[in-house]
Amino acid sequence: MNIYLTPEQHHTLATNGPEPVRAIDPATNAEYILVRAEVYDRLKTLLSGDGEWDRDAYPAALEVFARDGWDDPRMDVYDSLDPRRS
Repeated sequence: MNIYLTPEQHHTLATNGPEPVRAIDPATNAEYILVRAEVYDRLKTLLSGDGEWDRDAYPAALEVFARDGWDDPRMDVYDSLDPRRS
């Protein structure tokens, strides 16, 4: 299902730059974030855990974490807080 933007909504999206636009449903006060479909599709893939990002980015993420100090032995205490570990 699609909805079509009003001219005012189009103008807001066009002039907001790279930032997403927040929309509020006046009937429920529910807040929505409007992002381009390409951005949503990429986020959906990243968050689902089913995409190639997991495989391809994991080594790079570990490298960044190590550079930021996550491999410091003092961080091992946090491993004991992981409920997945016995």
